Parts: sequence; C-alpha cells; structure tokens
Amino acid sequence: MASLGKITRRALLFGAAAVAGGAAFGYWYVATPYSNPLEGDLAEGEATFNPYVKIATDNTITVIAPRAEMGQGISTTLAAMVAEELDVPLEGLKVEHGPASWAYYNAAMIEEGGPFAFYDESVTAEIMRSVMGGVSKIFGLQGTGGSASTRDGFIKMRQAGAAARLMLVAAAATRLQVPAAELETAGAAILHKASGRSLTYGEVAIDAAKLSPPSDPPLKPKSDWTLLGKPQKRVDMLAKVTGAPIFGMDMVLPDMLFGTVKLSPRFWAKPLKADLSKAEKMPGMIKIVPLATNYGHGFGIIAKNTWAAFKAADAIEAEWDVPEYPLDTAAIAKVLTDALSSPDGSAMRDDGDVDVAFADAPAEKLVEAEYWVPYLAHAAMEPMNATARLKDGVLDLWAGNQAPTITRRLCATALQLDEVKVNIHTPSLGGGFGRRVEADFSLCAALMAKETDGRPIKVVWTREQDLRQDAYRPAAAGKFQARLGDDGLPVALDMKVSSPSVIASTLRRLFPSIPPLGPDKTIVDGAYNQPYTIANYRVTGIAAPVTIPVGSWRSVGNSFNGFFHECFMDEIAAAGKTDPVELRKKLMAVYPAAVTVVEKVAAMAKWGEALPAGKAKGIAFTLSFGSWVGEVVQVAQTPSGIRIEKVWIAADVGTALDPGIIEAQLISGAIYGLSAAVGQEITFANGAVEQSNFHDFDAMRIHQCPEFEVAIIENFHKMGGVGEIGTPPAAPALANAIFALTGKRIRSLPLGKEVAFV
Repeated sequence: MASLGKITRRALLFGAAAVAGGAAFGYWYVATPYSNPLEGDLAEGEATFNPYVKIATDNTITVIAPRAEMGQGISTTLAAMVAEELDVPLEGLKVEHGPASWAYYNAAMIEEGGPFAFYDESVTAEIMRSVMGGVSKIFGLQGTGGSASTRDGFIKMRQAGAAARLMLVAAAATRLQVPAAELETAGAAILHKASGRSLTYGEVAIDAAKLSPPSDPPLKPKSDWTLLGKPQKRVDMLAKVTGAPIFGMDMVLPDMLFGTVKLSPRFWAKPLKADLSKAEKMPGMIKIVPLATNYGHGFGIIAKNTWAAFKAADAIEAEWDVPEYPLDTAAIAKVLTDALSSPDGSAMRDDGDVDVAFADAPAEKLVEAEYWVPYLAHAAMEPMNATARLKDGVLDLWAGNQAPTITRRLCATALQLDEVKVNIHTPSLGGGFGRRVEADFSLCAALMAKETDGRPIKVVWTREQDLRQDAYRPAAAGKFQARLGDDGLPVALDMKVSSPSVIASTLRRLFPSIPPLGPDKTIVDGAYNQPYTIANYRVTGIAAPVTIPVGSWRSVGNSFNGFFHECFMDEIAAAGKTDPVELRKKLMAVYPAAVTVVEKVAAMAKWGEALPAGKAKGIAFTLSFGSWVGEVVQVAQTPSGIRIEKVWIAADVGTALDPGIIEAQLISGAIYGLSAAVGQEITFANGAVEQSNFHDFDAMRIHQCPEFEVAIIENFHKMGGVGEIGTPPAAPALANAIFALTGKRIRSLPLGKEVAFV
C-alpha cells in the first residue's frame, strides 16, 4: 500500500475538494434519491415503479438499462438483474436505454477515482470511495465507462426488480383478499396456490404503482439465482443480425437534412482565412456554418444528402493558426522524455526509502530501461454521428453516446437552452471504447440544427475526420530502475511515467469551469496500484505539457502502464535469472487472488513445458477495474514473420454475472490490446494527425487472431469490472513472448516497427 502520509499531502487534494463540495450540498442532498424520470412520459395503461421498471396493463414489462450498449452486452446483464428479482424470464422483457437523467448516475464509475489501490480496504480508502460516489451523485454523472456498469447496477437494479415484485404482490393480495405471504410469483404472474387463482403483473400494475416502495427490499441469495451466474441470450442479438435500425447511423426522420463537418486539423487552432466559394457551389449544398465548441473550431456543412456534404467539405480551403503544442511526433516525444527529469511529479506510491536503497547499488545489481508508447485512436467501427432537431425551443438529439447527462448539459449551454428543453435519445453504439464519452459530434449537430428552420439534420463524420479528431489515448514515456537482491528478486523499484493528463484534458472539454485538482492518477494507473510487495517501491507520475486532446481509451492509463510495468518485471526476472511466473508469485504472495490467477493461467498454458524450436511464451498480469487478470501469449517464428498462435486468459472478477459475456469481453479486450501492440500508432506532422483510415491504422484481421482459452474465477470478495480488463496484459505478454523467442527486448510500441507479424 502506498505511503499514507505522502498521499494525504498530495493525492487527496481532489478528495478534499469533494468532501467540501459534499458538505456544501449537504448530506441530505447526497442521501436523497432523484425523482423518477419515467413518470412524466408514461403511455396509456403503463405504470412505473422506480427509474428502472415500467409495466403495462397488457403485461408488457420494460426495463431501463441506462448504460450505453456498445457491444459489451450490458443491456442484457442489467436486464437480467431486474428479471432475476422480478421473477420473469429475460425474454419476457423489453429493454430500453431510457432518458438522460441524474437518477441514473454511475457511482461506481468514479468510486475508485481516489489514490488507493483496489485491494486497499483501509478506513481511509473506504472513506474516499464513499466520498467519490457522493461526488458522482452530486454531479449526476450518468455514464458508461470504467468497467463500472455491472458493479454500479448490481444492487440498485436488483433492488428495482425486488421492490416492484413486492409492490405487485401487495396489490394482488388486496385484489384477491388473501395474505401476501400466501402468494408466489413466476413468469410475470402472481399465484395463490390454495385457491388456484392468479393475476398477471399487468392486471395489478396500476394499483401496485400507487403503493409506497419498500426502502430496502430483500434480495435473492446467490444460491437461488436462475438467471444471474449463467450465460444468457443477448437481448439485442436479433435486432443486430437482422439489420434492425438500432444505431445512430440508422436514424431517419421526415424532412431530414444531412451534414458533415470540416474541423481544424490543428487542435484548438482557429481559421486564419477560409475560401468557401467552391464548396458553396457544389450540387446539393444548402449552407456552410462556422463552428466553435469546447473542442475547437471548424465548419458545418448542411446539404441535401450526405455525399453532397462530404464533397463540399473536401472543397473548403482554409488556412489554420499555429497549434499550441509541438508540431511533430519527435518534438512531442522530446517533451515527454524531458518531463521524466522534472521535479514536479507526484509519487502515487512511495514505500520504504527508494533513494537510500539505490545509493550504494553495485552496477551488476541494477536493471534500467526506458519505454515509450504512442498516441492511439479509438477507431470505433461506426463513425461519429448525431441527428439533431431544434424546433419550438426544444432540442431532440439522437446520438450514440456514453454520457447522456454531460451531452445534455453541453448542448443546452451551446444553444442557450434550459436542460429540460434538451432530450437526449441514446441508440445502440457501433463501438465506443471511451470515444463516445465525448460530446463533439453531438455539439456540432446541435449547432447545425440552429440553421435548419426546425428540420432535423443528420450529421455524419467521415472516417478520416473521425480518426483525425479524436480524444486520443495519450502517448507516454517511462524510465525504470530496479535494484536486485542476492536472490535475484527486486529490493527496490523506481518507476517514472510521463504523459499528458487525461483528467486535465477531459475537464477542458467536458467541464471547462472546473480546474484540475491534485495529481492525475491515470498517468500511473496500472503501475502504482499493482499487488506487488517490494520493500522500496516508488511510482511517480508527471503530467507532460502537451495539449493534444486525450481521453478515456479502453483501460485508460492501464493500457500503457500494463505494458511498462509488466515488461519491466520481465526484465527483472531475466536479470535475476528467475522464472517470470515464479517472480510474480513471490512478489504477490500476500495477495492470494493474484497468485491464484497467475498459477491458473500458467497451468492452462502448460508454462515451463518444453516447446518446439521457434516457439515461445510470455506472461503478464494486471489488476485493473477491480479484476485480477493474467495472460499468456504464445508466438511462433514463421518464414514470413511472427505469428501469434494462442492466448490464455485467467481472470478473477469476484462474481461472474454472465460467463458468456465475460469471456467475450476478455477476448475482445485482448484483441484490442494486441491490435495496438502489433501495429497501431497516431503520429503528427505539421501539427496534424497523419493517419486517416484503416489502411494506416488497422486492427488485427481474422487471419491474424490467435486461438483463445479463458478461465473465469470467482475468488475475490469484491466484484470487478469486465469490459476493459483484457486489454492491459495483452501487449506486455506479447512483448515478453517475443523476447523469449528472439532475445530482443522491444521497449516501444507498436512492436511491428521492430519485428514483422503475419
């Protein structure tokens, strides 16, 4: 655990601000639930019991799963939580995302935002988690991210189903004139066995909704679960395989116009001059409007069809101001590497006395390395898009987004509307990975809707615009030093990581009135909070002053610190002549969950068994988002290059609510991480992004993907997340396997710049 004294002075600044804010708002505000947003928009014959459940007299049951469905299966798992307690089959429900509402705030998304590791359950750590959850409530942060949706919904969604069931039973008892204790529920019906009489939920829904809901309804024990803990059919699968119009790109409204954007290729830079004459004369053109948002500057093109808008955007000739950041990748890299020598960093972990431990270290006991990772784009398969209609002072916005209340607030501010005049409709997302937390595409559509005289406009970004106007995974540099003991194990470890601050960058765009307070722990996430016990252990994060927009990319700081930390652990093992698996088991011995995962994945991969010539394995472990994950990657040398043959994954998620979805997400996350490791990077020239499409920012193709074997473990007493946890160990396990195969230690990504892959 990190030194509490140093954390208290530095890293608790944000926590102190949160406590002060909580006091200002008052305990009453934090403890009082928000009103039910469903009450004002019920159909005839429909009743609502809480923000998550609606039941109609025809026995139609609708569950609100207020987290973005972007392929991770969250709408299925959240609906199953309600269905479990409501005693209805999953296929007996309709599932909707629901409106933007503070009632759907995601406390778990920022509960772990303090400086404490997930396994730290000290009083101070628990107080901080409580404070951070309160901050989420105060700000009404309805969002999908941080692998937090199941953790946040696990109690509240089940309680919603349980409360509704008890209210329905109470209403049925009154109707049947029998004690409620004599009634049973199953299949959306209430049965009185003694008399053989029954009522459907729909028949008593209106009466039941008038009752006061129980404040703390009892929940089923795990032993009684019939849905949770088992793989379920995805509630959105039929719509997807039949091509139903469920995505933002599918939006069609009467009298609709179409548009796109041309934004400054240099972030934050204004146009010095622009020639719009050619674009304005293009067939199908209607209007070109200037755009200025929290994200920067550019032009919105309004046309009769999307193709006309695209062609007109290409015809705009503009000269842009110089950027506020270095012009090219080399200059950016120098800022990051120079920052490693800055005295301004924050030691998020500082155990023992690192300086003393290194003071007299003989050269032969030292292990030193420097690492680098590039910027990365999200590259969601569905490009950014939004449809907006501003009519009679009301904005309706249809946009696949991960943060409805933030999107609503920013659009309301941009159009000078009250938030109650902004309706956010959230369809399924064709990929998100953190990109659709951002509101840039929604803001552009909202501003363009001001110019269409009440007609709706569907604004679609080109793939090129999408790739060149992202809030990227930041580049990062690392400098690492270890001192080995006589047994080959590290007695001291000093890690310095520099990266642009995701928190500061995100606040600039989403909360421009809030200044960043304290250090940004995302810079060292995946390094400072790993369950390794080393007597002298320091991890320092330095915020590098590069203002290219950066944001939440699948697993955030864990994505690069997993690579840094676990590759350096492999270097320590090699220098100390210790087996990489044994090294991790010894250093994590006081954390049984970690040791079990490492032992399990090693056993699955038959670690230690002799391999044929030209094949090798690498291992990595990362604790992220509350889940303990080990991965082993096997590679093979072929005449054409290195082939990634197989990946083994063991993950302790505490409680596995849907093993099928968990396995799919572990594999998905690993492929996402391997894709970045093999060949992805965003580079800059003359202040602009060089990459433009999948030809120069590609993901792994089907023929490149390895075989996977997954083990899901439920040992730890707290539930972990799932959506991002497969990503952090993927790159280091691959890099470590390449070292085992070739003897070549690659310390920068993408690995494809040093070796060929097939």
